[in-house]
Amino acid sequence: MPKTLKAPKAARSGAAKGKTAETTAKTKTPKPAAKGVARLVSSKVVFECPLFKVRDDKLVEPSGKRVERHVIRHNGSVVILAVDNTKSKKDPWIVIERQYRHAANQYLWELPAGKLDEGEDAMAGAQRELEEETGYRAKKWRPLVEYYASPGFLGESMLVFLAEGLIAGDAHPEDDEQIEFRLVRLSDVIQMIDKGKILDGKTLTSVLLYARQLAKRKKK
Repeated sequence: MPKTLKAPKAARSGAAKGKTAETTAKTKTPKPAAKGVARLVSSKVVFECPLFKVRDDKLVEPSGKRVERHVIRHNGSVVILAVDNTKSKKDPWIVIERQYRHAANQYLWELPAGKLDEGEDAMAGAQRELEEETGYRAKKWRPLVEYYASPGFLGESMLVFLAEGLIAGDAHPEDDEQIEFRLVRLSDVIQMIDKGKILDGKTLTSVLLYARQLAKRKKK
């Protein structure tokens, strides 16, 4: 477990002299950083595990404000919207998974996804994760969208790929993964979303965006 973080040294020393942290900050107004870019003053790892690191960053934001942020640093993840449209292009089948998520304290329906290794090519990682978790491979791949799920404290970007032309195979998930997967019609996935049966952010984002794009193509 991470250790309890102490107040910054400057704040402690200021308090010892009878000054508040606000008073200390007013006497030393930092210069604005470059436009649109924060200037990192210091950064240290305060917790580390195989999945991520927590860093204590002191920085000057683009506005010129000096702040301290505790940020979870992560290699990034890939999400796979695997689609079988051989039977119907208007209402294709989507590969979704169900697995227990301890952080949410419940089973969740999700799209296949996984963490990238350091320096790993994103598309190669997406192809690896889809085959590991479901056994499927795909003939056609393209990026769909990239987003940050919780940028207030989490530095993980999620890159979503659309995978089409599915070829079935044998899944080989990792030892700690218990995954149930199935093909579900897009219209049924949308119904699950409407009824609140899908709570996973990456699945909501990816499926609803894909459905919107598909609806636009139908109008042309």
